[in-house]
Amino acid sequence: MEKRAVRDMTSGSPVKLILGFFVPMVFGLLFQQLYNMVDTIIVGKYLGVGALASVGSTASVNFMIIGFCIGVCNGFAIPVAQKFGEKDFEGLRRFAANGAWLAAGFAVLVTVTVCMLCRMILLWMNTPQDIIDGAYSYIFVIFMGIPATFLYNMVSGIIRSLGDSRTPLYFLVMSSVLNVFLDWFTIVVLKMGVAGAAWATVISQAVSGASCFAFMVKRFEILHMTRKEAMPDVNKMKTLCGIGIPMGLQYSITAIGSMVLQVAVNGLGSMAVAAMTAASKIGMFFCCPFDALGSTMATYGGQNMGARKLDRIGEGLAAAVFMGSAYAIMAFAVLVCFGDRIALLFLDSDQVEILGKVRQYLLTGAMFYIPLVLVNVVRFLIQGMGYSRRAVVAGVCEMAARAGVGFLLVPYFGYQAVCFASPCAWIAADLFLVSSYLMIMKRLCREQGVPAEQVGLRESMKRMMAGSQVRYGH
Repeated sequence: MEKRAVRDMTSGSPVKLILGFFVPMVFGLLFQQLYNMVDTIIVGKYLGVGALASVGSTASVNFMIIGFCIGVCNGFAIPVAQKFGEKDFEGLRRFAANGAWLAAGFAVLVTVTVCMLCRMILLWMNTPQDIIDGAYSYIFVIFMGIPATFLYNMVSGIIRSLGDSRTPLYFLVMSSVLNVFLDWFTIVVLKMGVAGAAWATVISQAVSGASCFAFMVKRFEILHMTRKEAMPDVNKMKTLCGIGIPMGLQYSITAIGSMVLQVAVNGLGSMAVAAMTAASKIGMFFCCPFDALGSTMATYGGQNMGARKLDRIGEGLAAAVFMGSAYAIMAFAVLVCFGDRIALLFLDSDQVEILGKVRQYLLTGAMFYIPLVLVNVVRFLIQGMGYSRRAVVAGVCEMAARAGVGFLLVPYFGYQAVCFASPCAWIAADLFLVSSYLMIMKRLCREQGVPAEQVGLRESMKRMMAGSQVRYGH
């Protein structure tokens, strides 16, 4: 049986390695957003604006809970990447096994808790009465599927930590195709309403996660472990929780700001909710490359931190910022030219007021995509290096900015303030993240006796542009 190859990101051209890992990642995220967009398109076209607003009103609480689950799984995979960089394969397998034990426990605990509190959260968020029942029908099913979320993200996180971003892509493609069919079947044929869209998402992710797990067990020889390696280890679990829980909390803390903002948007009425829902879906699709760069840098940073190659960390950061900024400019141009037409996928052409709000939201956010590049690249890089608590503080900065806009500006400036909430959050996070990265690298250079100027962004950019293979401090 053919064994699946892993990718060592501690040697070779950082640009080529990052691109090789990034491209499958971005296609995977695009497919993931594709079926999220299909949910929204089918709901909007077949069930109407009210149903679209019902689904959209759950976006922030959905992100808070599901984001926590994804963050925890990504955190559990970081020690695996670090052990891979160290070439400690026994330690790698022990961390993978203990991450799986912890993921199973978290899945049960989170599912029971949030399903019990689901309707109370929607009431607290001031969800409009004309859409709250639909919102509950949708989000309750999504929360029932949390074990499937843990399964897929834990397995794909481990696989990516080994430098393989293609395998998770294949199973996401399968999940996306299945989700499209199930959306149509549950909503159009079975007439299940917005709950049908939720069931389509949960079932497709469960199938994808189970299939990916079976493939990993059979094809990744490096993960074939003995009974002793698979046993629970309290010390390993403490290490995993020390990285995974802060990463999960970073997502959730960021989402709290989004929830506060959502409360403010809910107060503007269901039309504003529908506009923000459609615009957010389009924006998330265009932001997939930024998310992919972030996930790439988590693996890249983890492996090179394990190998103690600080020069490669700086050079990788420079390459990622350059690539992300180039894409940010292109994305802004596309949204300026075609944003209106893309919005028609979700809405009818006679809904002029909503279409105008969608365009305003999209273009305001796109003007600040370069700060978003830094948020994703720097945050995930320092997480991969093992400094996940600093990412939590960055999440607090984002939360404070979004909440501040929601509390202070939306009541006075209305929807226009809503459009500036995310850019404000990105800039607030960047102010902390960039300074944190510089302090971390300065301390690591001092500990390893590496000249700090050799790992600075300017010097790293010069080496990247020149294609230099010079290495320092190995």
